[in-house]
Amino acid sequence: MSTPNGTAPAAPGPDRIDPAVWRMAVTLVVGALAVVFDTTIVSVALGDLVNAFDAPLATVQWVSTGYLLAVFVTIPLAVWAQSRFGGRRLWIAALGGFLLGSVLSGLAWNATSLIVFRVLQGLAGGIMMPLMATLLMQAAKGRHPGKVMAIITVPTALGPVLGPVLGGLILHLADWRWMFFVNIPFCVVGGWLALRNLPDDRPEPGATRVRLDVVGLLLLCPGITALVYGLTQVEGSAGFTGAAVLVPLLAGLALVGGFTVRSLTRPGGALVDLRLFRHRSVASSGTLLFLGGIALYGPMMLLPLYFQQVRGEDALGAGLLLIPQGVGALLARGLAGRYMDRVGPRQVAVAAFTLVAVATVPFAFVTADTDVVLLMAALFVRGIALGAAMIAPMGAAYVGLRHQEIPDAGVLTRIAQQVGGSVGIALLTVVLQRASAGAHDPSALADAFDRAFWWSVALTALAVPLCLLLPGRPEAPSPAATARADAAAVPRRPTV
Repeated sequence: MSTPNGTAPAAPGPDRIDPAVWRMAVTLVVGALAVVFDTTIVSVALGDLVNAFDAPLATVQWVSTGYLLAVFVTIPLAVWAQSRFGGRRLWIAALGGFLLGSVLSGLAWNATSLIVFRVLQGLAGGIMMPLMATLLMQAAKGRHPGKVMAIITVPTALGPVLGPVLGGLILHLADWRWMFFVNIPFCVVGGWLALRNLPDDRPEPGATRVRLDVVGLLLLCPGITALVYGLTQVEGSAGFTGAAVLVPLLAGLALVGGFTVRSLTRPGGALVDLRLFRHRSVASSGTLLFLGGIALYGPMMLLPLYFQQVRGEDALGAGLLLIPQGVGALLARGLAGRYMDRVGPRQVAVAAFTLVAVATVPFAFVTADTDVVLLMAALFVRGIALGAAMIAPMGAAYVGLRHQEIPDAGVLTRIAQQVGGSVGIALLTVVLQRASAGAHDPSALADAFDRAFWWSVALTALAVPLCLLLPGRPEAPSPAATARADAAAVPRRPTV
C-alpha cells in the first residue's frame, strides 16, 4: 500500500501506538463497558434491593460479593481457554454468557435467584477483563505499558462516571430490573465489533494445547470463596472465634495453601504460575492491586449507602453526588499513563495511593450535615488518585516479562484486584453492620460509617510503603532490544 505520492505509509513512531491496536482497543472497550457498568450501577441499588426483596443487607451484599467472586473463579481459566479456543471466539462467547446472565438477572424473583444469576454474569465477566488486557498487551508487543494500560482502564474510568448516574436514572424512572437489561445493547454491539475487528487467532490444527489444571482449579477457587465467606460471618460478640467464621477461614487457608505448594512445585501447566512472583514487579503489583481492590470496591459500596441512609438521598441523588469521583478517575487515565512511561510506576503509585488515603479521610468524619461541596471536592480528588493508583501497578506488572509470561501476569494481577474487591466489600460490610447495630437516627448511622471509612483509610495507607517496591524510571529500549521483542512475539505455543 502506498500514499498518493507513491511512498509507503510511515510506520508508527516509537512513541505512538499502532492504529491496529487502537481498533482492537475500541472493540474490546465497548464490550467491557457492560461488565464495568453492571458493577457500578448495582452499587447504588443495594438499598432498593433490600426493600424489594425484604432481605437484610448481609444477604443483599452478596449480589456484589458473589459477582466479584464469580469473576475471580474464571480469571484463572482465561489462559487455558484462549489457548484452546483463540481470543476472538473466547471474547464473543464470554459476551454471550454475560448477555444471558444480564437477562436472567433482570428476571430474578428473589434475592437468592438474583445472586445466582449475578454469579453467571461474573463467570463471563471474569474471562473478559484479563482477556482484554492480554490481547492489547500482546498486540502492542509489551511497548508503552502506561499508554496501553490507560486504554485498558477506559471502562474502569467511565464506569464510576456514568454507572451510578445511569443506575440512579433507571431506579428513578423504572424498577431495578432495568439495571441489567441496559447491558443488552453493549453486548450486542460489542459482539458485532468483535466479529469485524478482532483477528481470527484460533490455534493451528495439531498444535500443542495447554492442559487445564483441574486439581488447581478445585483448590484455588473454593479456597478463596471460603475465605471471603468466612469474613462475611464476622458478626456478633464471638467475632473471629465463632465456628461459622473459623471453619470456612481455616478450610480456605488449607485449600489456598495446597494450591500454592502445587503451583510452586509443579514443573509446568499449573492453573496460575505463582513462580512469576519471583519477579519483583509482579509481586509488588499483585499486592498493591489487592489493596487497590479494597480501596476501590469497598468504598464503592459504602458511599451510596451513606448518601442514602444518612443524608436521605434517593438512588438518583446518590448517583449524581458520585459523579465527581468518576470524572476524576477519567481525567487521571491519560495523565497517569503518560507519567508512568516517563518517570516510572513507582513515583506515580506512591503519590496516588497517598492521595487516595488522604482524600478518604474527610469521609471518616462525616455527619448527617457535612457540607456536600466539601465531600464532592474530596470525591473528585479521590477519583484522580484512584485512577492513577490502579493504572500504575497494572502496567508495572508486565515490566521485564517475556512475551509468553504476559498472560499469566495478567491473570495474577486481575485475581489480586478481584479478590481484594471481594474482601473489601465483605470486610467493610461487617464493620458497618457491627458499628450500626441498634442505630436508627442519622447521627448514630453517621458514626458507623465513620468507623468503616477509617478502615478504608488504614488499608489504603498500608499500600504506600509497598509502592517503593515497584520498578522505577524506565530505560529507553535499544534498537537491538526492540528487534528481540518483535522476535519474541512469535509464539512457541498457542498463546493467550
